[in-house]
Amino acid sequence: MTSEADVVPGRGGGRGRGQADAPGAGDHGAMSSPAGPQRQPREADQIKVWFRLAPREDGPLPYETEGLWATRLGPDTARVDNVPFLRDGVAEGETVRFWTDGDGVHWAGERVADSGNCTVRVLPVPDGPLGRDARAVHERLAGFGLTGEVFSADFPLVALTVPGGADLRGVKALLTRGRDEGWWHFEVSCVTDAWRAA
Repeated sequence: MTSEADVVPGRGGGRGRGQADAPGAGDHGAMSSPAGPQRQPREADQIKVWFRLAPREDGPLPYETEGLWATRLGPDTARVDNVPFLRDGVAEGETVRFWTDGDGVHWAGERVADSGNCTVRVLPVPDGPLGRDARAVHERLAGFGLTGEVFSADFPLVALTVPGGADLRGVKALLTRGRDEGWWHFEVSCVTDAWRAA
């Protein structure tokens, strides 16, 4: 059975996000990112780290938190293992400090080490040349070595990790071209100095 996260080649397993595993579900009144494919940690040292979502200029999100899989590196540090759909300022591969609450939920604190990666989110225009096809988005960008995940079949938002060593100028040019030609909308939610300079 293929999960929604398996729609984009190069990533697998999904993030296991949802109401069922929401931190403190029912206790805090917080909404967490919507139900997605559930999965167990791949490794014994893999944990879910929860990030609080900051208010956005373009309006509030319907969720207050997003859980990301991470590999525990120490008693209070972990490396983020997947790309965020909702949380700004975080990229796959970054090391974050976390703390654990009384319910055993791991909450993200400050960034300890950058990964050099950027996070880009692309949403195909439904009546554009790509339709609602997340695979078509990935195919357009695959030549740059980007990997990512798809939010769902109903909402084909593609969250992509842009490696620090990628052709950043080429990625930016293609993203802009796709926007200008009506293929997609995009936002860059985590940038590096190299991205800004490209």
